[in-house]
Amino acid sequence: MASSVIALDDLVSETLRHRSADLFAPPGLTNFLGVAQVDNDPMSIRSVTFPPFSTGDAITARAYIGGRLAGSYGGEVAFTWRADRVVRESRLGELDVRTTTVMVPGQMAVVVQLEIANRGAEPLEVPVRLVAASRVTRQDTRWNSALAPDEGDNELIALEGRPAVCFRARHSPAAVVQGVDRPAQVTANALELTASVRAGETWRVGYVLAVGGDVDEVVACFDRVVADVPGAILAAEGLWQRELDAMFTPGNDSFGGHLPVLETDNDALRRLYYMGALGVLYFRRDSPYSVVGRAYDTLMPRYWASVTFIWDYFLSTRVHALLDPEVMRRHLERWMASDTHTHLGTDWLTGQPIGYWYSINDLAMTRMMTDYVAYSGNESWFDALPAGDTSGRTVLEHFDRIVTAYRELTLDHGLADYGGIDNLLECVSSYIHAVASLNAGNVWSLRKAAGLHEHRGDAEHAASLRKEADELAAAVNTLYVEGSGHFAARYPDGTDVPVKHCLDFFQVLLGMHADLTDQQRTEMADFFVRELQTPLWMQALSPADPDAVFSVRPDHQWNGAYPAWPAESALALLRIGRDDIVGPWLEGLAASTNQGPLAQAHFAESAVDPDGAGARKAPPDVPWVTDWTCSSSGSWVGMVIDGIFGVDVAVDGTVTAIPRLTQVDPGARLVGLRVRGVDYDVDASGARPRR
Repeated sequence: MASSVIALDDLVSETLRHRSADLFAPPGLTNFLGVAQVDNDPMSIRSVTFPPFSTGDAITARAYIGGRLAGSYGGEVAFTWRADRVVRESRLGELDVRTTTVMVPGQMAVVVQLEIANRGAEPLEVPVRLVAASRVTRQDTRWNSALAPDEGDNELIALEGRPAVCFRARHSPAAVVQGVDRPAQVTANALELTASVRAGETWRVGYVLAVGGDVDEVVACFDRVVADVPGAILAAEGLWQRELDAMFTPGNDSFGGHLPVLETDNDALRRLYYMGALGVLYFRRDSPYSVVGRAYDTLMPRYWASVTFIWDYFLSTRVHALLDPEVMRRHLERWMASDTHTHLGTDWLTGQPIGYWYSINDLAMTRMMTDYVAYSGNESWFDALPAGDTSGRTVLEHFDRIVTAYRELTLDHGLADYGGIDNLLECVSSYIHAVASLNAGNVWSLRKAAGLHEHRGDAEHAASLRKEADELAAAVNTLYVEGSGHFAARYPDGTDVPVKHCLDFFQVLLGMHADLTDQQRTEMADFFVRELQTPLWMQALSPADPDAVFSVRPDHQWNGAYPAWPAESALALLRIGRDDIVGPWLEGLAASTNQGPLAQAHFAESAVDPDGAGARKAPPDVPWVTDWTCSSSGSWVGMVIDGIFGVDVAVDGTVTAIPRLTQVDPGARLVGLRVRGVDYDVDASGARPRR
């Protein structure tokens, strides 16, 4: 058997040590059917969700060990995440407690194996009590809320002959069974056992939680899993290594495509690339309850289960176009068939729109549609009718409508007004209306559309679009605050409000860097280093900005950044030749993957102390309200392919590369980058098709 390109242990987290009240985001897990999260103690789990089934945010399997709550002993719990498992370890008096939590492959079930080791000199009889809880429900309508649904009045049902308890929903067809794999006394919602542990030996018990639609169905699932808990743990390891291997294997059975292999001696670059890829894989959902087939969620394990945000999917566009192009095409057609000016994404349980308008949607759709065709070569798609669309428009007609939609939003000053706080960054009150980022995105979109129409033989239309882009670029430049390196937002009354946000920084550079002067590009890079960059991470908003008092939500405010913002900022810097900034930064950025796949937000270390060696993941609790991981981690793959290796795929499929490897690893290579059925290898000399 061929060795793995990347092993699970290559992407394991640091061992993170925390007490119960620490500022900490406990790790999550998935088995591609649902999600779960361990809690900040040695045993319990929470947020178990297999849409349409959910237990809400109920915390269950809370353990009393030695007569007291395990979390009350006062010591630290050591957490180690790997894609297939979370291991927790804690010292409770003379006992070493270790748990291994996995989600069972192919089952709507979670297992936790509890091991108790006696480090004393005498045998011990240790009482163990596991307390079960549930808020299980089933909701087949769209989950149009950040929080998963639940029912607070579940009925507790005795299960004769099993060391288990069952909770049944009263208002929907849903049930959950929780129990163990050895004899236990069942008392109400608790399972009571005695661990007889001789000195130097270890006792174990396996806990199982299974979810489903009716009691008999769930009991059957529980019985299958509880029969071999160690086997379930091994099966999870095997599943995750196979899926990780498949991501980088041409002709694999799991995806419609594959990602190129990165060969490098730069450990930071390697870590960022492969953790970015794994960060997308973690959101793949192959649920039998999905009406859209395979989907990719956006957040986990606490918020917005079953929802694909257009913005986040777009930020991982390079991964989706290479790895699962047909899934990408179906998503794009579904969004074309909807009104993307009224929602932020779709729910895979129903296929219906979710939430309010995110004003990034037009730029996101333009980029993804061109990426899909550029890499797949499916140019005839532009002449097809999107599945499920009743407008009668072809894909190309939808594309043109999306590219020029900004015209309907344009005010007398010549810039498109992108609405209020909820349409943009949600937690930056001054970043509203006519912002530089999205207007620069329109410049990019118009030029991309011009290239497409020229390729299709309409030179006159292409010239008109390019002229429009040039005029718009000049209007965007009127937002630049001279000498500052940043831009202003223009309000409907004509007032310009300076905002020191990274979204303008990288989106203007990515969208229209050639329309800026050398002085502007230098000032922008200086502003980034001076006010946004930190050694381990970055601040989305400058702490010097007047709006820094508005919020402490760290994905877009002064105290941290969303996971794609450092990647997009690095890509923008590479586009203007500032690899002298990017190269030395990578080591600190890679250290911030020490807690697992990148979070919806990490705190800048200037605001909150690091966790281990990396920028700390922000927890899901108020006021931070950010999840443990986010699907836009795939932006790091794009940064490596498009930025470090300088790959560009033209509208006609021509592949070029201008690598910027000197500051990173001059000998680095991308192997097997597939474009239109041809595999390319990319190194310092450029891109070459394989013969």
